[in-house]
Amino acid sequence: MLLRRRDILAGLFCAGAWPLAARAQTPGKTIAMLGAASPAVWGPMVASFEERLRELGWIDGRTVAIIYRWAEGDSSRYAEIAAEFVAMKVDVIVTVGGAAATVMRATNTIPIVLAAAVDPVASGFVGSLAHPGGNVTGLSLQSSEIGTKRLEILREAIPGLKHLAVMANANYPGSVRESAAVREAARKLGLAADALDIHRPEDIAPAIASVKGSATALYICTDSLVVTNWPRINAAAREANLATMWGAREWIHSEGGFMSYGPNESGQFRQAADYVDKILKGANPADIPVAQPTKIELAVNLKTAKALGLSIPETFLLRADEVIE
Repeated sequence: MLLRRRDILAGLFCAGAWPLAARAQTPGKTIAMLGAASPAVWGPMVASFEERLRELGWIDGRTVAIIYRWAEGDSSRYAEIAAEFVAMKVDVIVTVGGAAATVMRATNTIPIVLAAAVDPVASGFVGSLAHPGGNVTGLSLQSSEIGTKRLEILREAIPGLKHLAVMANANYPGSVRESAAVREAARKLGLAADALDIHRPEDIAPAIASVKGSATALYICTDSLVVTNWPRINAAAREANLATMWGAREWIHSEGGFMSYGPNESGQFRQAADYVDKILKGANPADIPVAQPTKIELAVNLKTAKALGLSIPETFLLRADEVIE
């Protein structure tokens, strides 16, 4: 069995890595990115985004200006950042589903590319996947749709699983819908499921502590609040002896994460660069279909499994796209 390791590069990225003022003055087209989380969290994704842009001929500081603003997981900052981008008359705004509604309220003319969105149709961001119909297009995470599969995988990895908790940012409607869908799927599978709704980082530890001794696993609905605080969530889950299920492998590589099943987040941002390229070359976002993931990846942190006292079947590990030791 081939075991692959990937070191998260997030620590190499900091706010100073992208000089804002200098790039804003660069002539030509301007790409603005509203980072819903932090530059450290989004570091690997931004690297993939910029790499693909360079391949397409969009070189920051030469053929295009790329401006970054970071909300650091605080949704109250979205409106101010969106207003700044509108005032600057940028050519395209790149963000994720958690910030999309706020950006859409700020402009219905500047094209918006979603690098990741839980369910862009149900969220009202687009009319349909095939025909977005407005100034928004991008990529869907299909989180709600694959929630049942994540539960089935958890139950397979933990044969005695009977009770889990589902954590969601109560301020993000996409996560609220995903949480409800997952808890309903759990009921149909004969599993008890507690809702852990959080509003701010300070809610994380007490929410997880509330299910210590009862739940065995923690399903996390991905959004900017939780990914900004992924080390805190994983650490608290380890303390409560909970096996975490994340929507992307980026959040299980350290700090006690257990398992992930979902699209590759860096790949999503790379594909978002193709959308930006089309728009900068004149395409109308209303006519660019929203993409769905073509590959869903399973990753397992075997070190965390051992720490939790879980013995993962070899046949299960052989199916994983990545096993972290």
